[in-house]
Amino acid sequence: MLTIGKRDASGTTASEADHQPRVAVGEEGGVLGCAFSGIWTTRTVALIDADMRKIEKRNGFKTLALDLSKIEKIDTAGAWLIDRLVSAFEKKNVEVRMQGQSEIAAILLDAVGEAVRREPESGPARPPNIVIRALEAVGRRVYEMRDDFFASMNILGATIRGAQMKLGRGHAVNPAAIFNQIDRMGVGAIPVVVLMSAIVGAIVAQQGAYQLSYFGADIFVVDLVGVLILRELGVLMTAIMIAGRSGSAITAEIGSMKMREEVDALKVIGLNPIGVLVFPRLVALVIALPCLTIIANFAALGGGIVAAWLYSDIPPAAFIDRLRVAIDLSTIFAGLIKAPFMAMIIGTIASVEGMKVGGSAESLGQHVTASVVKSIFVVIILDGLFAMFYAAIEF
Repeated sequence: MLTIGKRDASGTTASEADHQPRVAVGEEGGVLGCAFSGIWTTRTVALIDADMRKIEKRNGFKTLALDLSKIEKIDTAGAWLIDRLVSAFEKKNVEVRMQGQSEIAAILLDAVGEAVRREPESGPARPPNIVIRALEAVGRRVYEMRDDFFASMNILGATIRGAQMKLGRGHAVNPAAIFNQIDRMGVGAIPVVVLMSAIVGAIVAQQGAYQLSYFGADIFVVDLVGVLILRELGVLMTAIMIAGRSGSAITAEIGSMKMREEVDALKVIGLNPIGVLVFPRLVALVIALPCLTIIANFAALGGGIVAAWLYSDIPPAAFIDRLRVAIDLSTIFAGLIKAPFMAMIIGTIASVEGMKVGGSAESLGQHVTASVVKSIFVVIILDGLFAMFYAAIEF
């Protein structure tokens, strides 16, 4: 038959009262002794708190001796109460001796003591001024650029190593995968490249014709369109469109495979994921971008021919005759030489960002955006470096 003990006014049963926390105090020859017993837990320590505070106020002792052998159960609340007593006497330069503690009690006392003695954190730190924040942002970007550079070099090295320079479906280099990527990145991009390039070429010719008409030099619009398109705008506009179209696709494809742990699966079956995933896309970009640049040049010149005919009354035959005088092979190759380098940059940055994708859709979106922005930024920087290099060698 189940018997329920009666509770006193404080709500404590008779069985619980037998195990209430107690402390027996004695003093002898400058030594204050305290023997603890009972259950020292969160529910019971309030009963002994007042007695512990009275002991903490006692003075005139050189040593405090604590006996914990009779403690039946203890948790962090009880350990904190005992640690508070120890700290109070340590501040009075009293030697504290402790004995009889169980393994659990020793661990709790050490943990509580360490937490209590830890220096309290100051209030919320004031944010640094705008100059410090700006410099901090610049420093973070520099370190990110360094990490991206090392990751890009790792991608390039692992691509070449993982490819193994062997052909066939059983090896890392699969011609079918390369041609498939060329079809997607090159052939599939022809309509948008032709449309955008023709519009840009027409705008350049229209604006040039409008300004040159003030000086009666309408015919020089051909020189303007030919040199600007073939040396700069043709390859630059194509690279920007490929960065937004194919670069984002590469990052999204590799990133989604990373999220679904397909990249780890490739490692498990003994394949180099960089050689398998990155190499075909990189080769396809290096082949497709120069071809798209040639198509873009023709489209932009076609748009320029139409605009010059409409705004400056320059017939197509006269435009083409003047174009032969305005440009030469160096003008054509000055733009085409840049294309493979821009393709390598776009593919490498897109692959690096794809490999950095975490396990969330938000991470995928952030890295796709970063891939496009970084690719366009670096492509424009590379175009400027080529322009300075050409000027230095008078090319």
